[in-house]
Amino acid sequence: MKPINVGLLGIGTVGGGTWTVLKRNEEEITRRAGRPIRITHIADRNLDYARSVTGGNAKVTDDAFAVVDDPEIDIVVELIGGYTVARDLVMKAIENGKHVVTANKALLAVHGNEIFAAAQKKGVTVAFEAAVAGGIPIIKALREGLSANRIQWLAGIINGTTNFILSEMRDKGLAFADVLKEAQRLGYAEADPTFDIEGVDAAHKATLMASIAFGIPVQFDKAYIEGISRLDAKDIKYAEELGYRIKLLGIAKRKAAGVELRVHPTLIPAKRLIANVEGAMNAVLVWGDAVGATLYYGKGAGAEPTASAVIADLVDVTRLLTADPLNRVPHLAFQPDQLSDLPVLPMSEVETAYYLRLRVQDKPGVLADITRILADQGVSIDAMMQKEPAEDEGETDIIILTHVCKESAADFVIGRVEALPAVIGKVTRIRLELLQ
Repeated sequence: MKPINVGLLGIGTVGGGTWTVLKRNEEEITRRAGRPIRITHIADRNLDYARSVTGGNAKVTDDAFAVVDDPEIDIVVELIGGYTVARDLVMKAIENGKHVVTANKALLAVHGNEIFAAAQKKGVTVAFEAAVAGGIPIIKALREGLSANRIQWLAGIINGTTNFILSEMRDKGLAFADVLKEAQRLGYAEADPTFDIEGVDAAHKATLMASIAFGIPVQFDKAYIEGISRLDAKDIKYAEELGYRIKLLGIAKRKAAGVELRVHPTLIPAKRLIANVEGAMNAVLVWGDAVGATLYYGKGAGAEPTASAVIADLVDVTRLLTADPLNRVPHLAFQPDQLSDLPVLPMSEVETAYYLRLRVQDKPGVLADITRILADQGVSIDAMMQKEPAEDEGETDIIILTHVCKESAADFVIGRVEALPAVIGKVTRIRLELLQ
């Protein structure tokens, strides 16, 4: 049977892994796909490196558009990244009637609606399993494996860099800045780690998962994003004393009024499986009404784990080449004309519990003033801990865990508490999820 010809745009870490795994497991992949899948054309700015990886077994060029326009190519794999050139290449590939496989979560989170609409109109597929959680098949699980379920919520550790940093801060008691330097030295963090540590990368992925889980358009611009760069090591220690661990979570919840879509540091009970995901590993917990809780765990990055997802998409697209375009699995799980207009809620409407740390003067009546403010707003206390003040310091930390309340109520409480004369500086707020 005629082989499928693939044009690979970018042969960096993931592209090189894709080439290696596809060659190594060629026989197995062919048996699964029903025909050979071969990378015949590669575009990369570093021509010498591309030739060294492929050993002269593919045409190599520095002109990515030449690959996209080549009539011999059946599927384009986009591994360049970014929002601009990658968008133009993907849209051109679709215009040329080619299927697309991409690992580019940023592109799809920002331009996904436009890209999926163009692909639907042209009758081609855009596959993106590798865009979320590396080698974990979470997109397929949400889109196909759980299609009988009304998915209520999902919560994921979907950025390995931040999870490595938080694990090291907890294990070694080190400050964020020190662990970040170590993560950069080990290659877990980029020279410019902003997208990772400020939660943007996780928000790209959470946006895509929310769209598939709830059948809504991609709405990255409405996601709430808060990173880990301001986390204090003492909060990780205090959380541990209270039976919790802090993870950067991407969270999406279906509520009657709309969808919560948020990324932020989160306290999780230490007994939850997802709380024990350490180092650079990823995990996504999904709750469906029929199946209950399901957990997906594995490597969220790296050459071969991500290549595993890229090649799985290549196999899927190959299987679908002869299928009626109207009967293929929809990009966002739901039929395009059946997407919901359920809005993404503003953060003020989100409901969650809170960890609040206050630095206060150690004198009578302070705790009573604080609890009165919470009671006046109907915010109930789940647990409280007061640390012993250092000798002659006259100041101490009070930690309060609240029950679930609206973010707007928590905002009001924090503002009133910070205005108390005995409260020193700002209140530290970290959201808390039981994930039950």
